[in-house]
Amino acid sequence: MIKGTDIPNKMLSLDPYSQWLGIEILDIKIGRCKVGLVIRKEMLNSMDKAHGGITYSLADTAFGFSANTHGKYAVSIETSINHIEALYEGDYIIAESVIEKVNKKLGFNIVEVKRGEEIVALFKGVVYRTNKDWE
Repeated sequence: MIKGTDIPNKMLSLDPYSQWLGIEILDIKIGRCKVGLVIRKEMLNSMDKAHGGITYSLADTAFGFSANTHGKYAVSIETSINHIEALYEGDYIIAESVIEKVNKKLGFNIVEVKRGEEIVALFKGVVYRTNKDWE
């Protein structure tokens, strides 16, 4: 079985979408993961602001990585996001996911997305924890 804090790196190596986004892992602990990315021109919408899907994708990646650090495959069953501030080309954003509660079958995560110290989005997610170990 693979060590819990090694799982996010393995997940990123198998995830072409997160690689295309330019997501980098900044910190990993059991039940926590911090990731970041730079907003690029091709991530902008028709209003010259970052598409909401970019913020969502970064938060969702942090969520998935942290949820799997317990060593079992964990799959998303419900998520939501609140977009608080607009983002622009060149902004560097960081998402940190923290498992607030975990039991045998479910995990509940909160993800803060920040530009510097400013919270730009809040994400919440629930995972179903399978019996399958990461190898």
